[in-house]
Amino acid sequence: MTCRRLVLPVLCLLLAVLGTAGQAQAVGYRYWSFWDRNSTADTADTWVYATQGPSTARPSDGDVQGFRFSVSEDSKDSAKPRGAADFATICAKTPAREGSKRVGLVLDFGTTADAPSGSTPPRPRTACARIDDDATTADALAAVAKPLRYDTNALLCAIAGYPTTGCGEPVADDRPKASKSPGTEAKTERSDDNGNGGPSLGLLAGIAAVATLGAAAVWQARRRRG
Repeated sequence: MTCRRLVLPVLCLLLAVLGTAGQAQAVGYRYWSFWDRNSTADTADTWVYATQGPSTARPSDGDVQGFRFSVSEDSKDSAKPRGAADFATICAKTPAREGSKRVGLVLDFGTTADAPSGSTPPRPRTACARIDDDATTADALAAVAKPLRYDTNALLCAIAGYPTTGCGEPVADDRPKASKSPGTEAKTERSDDNGNGGPSLGLLAGIAAVATLGAAAVWQARRRRG
């Protein structure tokens, strides 16, 4: 029986809603995120999303900063850099020098799921940048990870030439996302506002409303025939 022969067109709407419920796709963005390594005597080392961009942040001697290339929706969803981030290890072969500072950098080029089509991400690596006392994080990157690429809005697009194209472009959420931390599986689908997989509560409420209208239409038709 086709939709034209159903009691009311609202039933066709119900079928259409049910048929497309699982097709709604969120959009993330592919970009380099910037992190500070928080190391204190009282807490374990943790990555904290940077509150400034690399062109304005001015790290101190002994700081560790990280960059991670991934697909994410915002800072809360962004994947953190992987690998060791201990300053003493990263800068073990770079002695202190008067009039300069040393900054440890962790460069994580992401996973194959993060990579643009046809690209293979380099392996994560660390580097110790010796820069002037008043230099920025962007200066540190330029010292150890050229070539860098920026867009017209000063958004960091590429580190060490990766990726070769693109800059913060939107990506449909029909592909695996990067793991948020080492040892965890990649996220493969977007969660709703309560953190559960599947359609949102608003969509489910809409389906329920349409279903109620459809049931009422069938009851009215039977009543008329009786």
